[in-house]
Order: sequence, then C-alpha cells, then structure tokens
Amino acid sequence: VKVKIPFGNKFLDAIFSVPEKKSTYGVILTHGAGGDMNFPHLVSLAAYLASHGVLCLRFTCKGLNIVYRTKAFKAVVEYLKLSHDYELSGVFLAGRSMGSRAAASVIRHLSQEDDDDDDFIQGLICLSYPLHRPKLQSKLRDEDLLFIRCPVLFVSGSADEMCEKQLLEGVASKMKAPKKIHWIDKANHGMSVKGRTTDDIMEEINTQVFSWLKENIELEYK
Repeated sequence: VKVKIPFGNKFLDAIFSVPEKKSTYGVILTHGAGGDMNFPHLVSLAAYLASHGVLCLRFTCKGLNIVYRTKAFKAVVEYLKLSHDYELSGVFLAGRSMGSRAAASVIRHLSQEDDDDDDFIQGLICLSYPLHRPKLQSKLRDEDLLFIRCPVLFVSGSADEMCEKQLLEGVASKMKAPKKIHWIDKANHGMSVKGRTTDDIMEEINTQVFSWLKENIELEYK
C-alpha cells in the first residue's frame, strides 16, 4: 500500500507491506545515505516480515544530514502511531547504514523527551550500522547507542569498512540496552560476500531479523 507521509511542508514516499492477518507489531524501515526505500535488501526484508505476520512500513528520505533524517524518521513514527488503519501495540525502528543512525537518534530523542512514544518503540534494528568513517576508527558514532535502553539488534558484515568488528563489540559491551550482534561472515558494508549470492545473504539477514523480533515480541507477551 503506497502512502504519502506528511513531513513539514513536504511528503515522504512510503510503502506498507501488510500481512494477511492483523498485525500487533510493526517495523519501520529506511535506507542508507544513497538509494531509497526500494533498495533490494529493504524490499526483501519488508516482504519477508509481512509474509511472517509483521507489518512493515518502509520510507524514503533523501539527504545526508543526520538531523534532517532523524526528524523525518520521527514524523513517520508519529504517523504510524496515530494511524487508524493499522492499530499497533508497538514498533521496531530499523534502518540500513545511515538509516540505522537516524533510527538510533530518534529513540534517544524520544527517551529524553519523556513522552509515551517510549513505550510504543520496542526496539532497534541496525543493518550495517556505520560506526565510523572508512579508515577513521578514532571517531566513533556511538553516543546514541549508549543512551538507548530498548533491545538492539546489529546485523553487520565482519569485513565492513565502516564498522570494525572489535570496535562494535567494544561499544556493545558498554551499552545498557539488551543487544545482539549477528556477523555476516566476510561481508562488506554493502553486505556482499565473494562467492555468495545476494539472495543467499538476504535470506540470512531476514531470518536473523525475524527470529530476533519474535524473541522480543514473545518477551513482551510474558
């Protein structure tokens, strides 16, 4: 279902992937610095989640300014929260690369504002989180991650030039949130691996994301 989400005096293009049965939980998904919501990994994940009963809303927000991207993500969260078509108990925020930075930033801002959005947001999914610039490991983008309290899943390539394995593990050990890291062996920042097909890698990512979601939704129900 294609929708236009109001954002300031503009609209963000978005697409709902809707499960057959009514979904209690949803995932909001966005892309990295390049591309848009039709990036193949996002399309694949959205379809996979919807076919397994989780509503997925993916959206496009162009722009390399993290503050702008964060505001856009927040507008999408508000939109879904107030939606009468899909009344959800909670959402997980997800993004690829810069999109996951924006998602982390939204969660931090909302937790500091002390409003009830905090309960609405159930967790964070970071695909290829860009922890640092290539070859610039001294400056880590970890401040939002250290503030977050909700469960976090990282799916990263073990050869990601923007997320060195030891550095992410170091940040994770300092995080207060429950967290899990799934390493895609030998994958780079774009999640490609020599000798493996894109479909094969996407299947690994999709099943990891879904099983983590299921664990965290079950924990909610207990």
